[in-house]
Amino acid sequence: MKLGAFSISLSVKDLKVSRTFYENLGFSKFAGGEEMNYLIMKNGNALVGLFQGMFEGNILTFNPGWDENAQPVENFDDVRAIQKSVKSKGIKLESEADESTQGPASFVVKDPDGNMILIDQHV
Repeated sequence: MKLGAFSISLSVKDLKVSRTFYENLGFSKFAGGEEMNYLIMKNGNALVGLFQGMFEGNILTFNPGWDENAQPVENFDDVRAIQKSVKSKGIKLESEADESTQGPASFVVKDPDGNMILIDQHV
């Protein structure tokens, strides 16, 4: 399975404080904005999403069809194909993509320790 670009989405208490912290680690703003309560920070191929008041806990995120610069890639596994494969292995889905659709969609699973994993296709 090709899961696409990887990032971690962090639920933060104070977006400005977190932004400064990650900037001090060499990250820079890549997307989002403080007025939207989220920032995507980038350092080389590493992506960290900072989200204030949008969800609880942290989420591992994969974006089929995107590279680490949020640019489309030619060959990728559609989120619905990934979902079918995951389901065939007996992994319980927390939310599902509608398999009768095309284009953007997402689904969520939890790993054995309760960590949320979002497979989120934007193309």
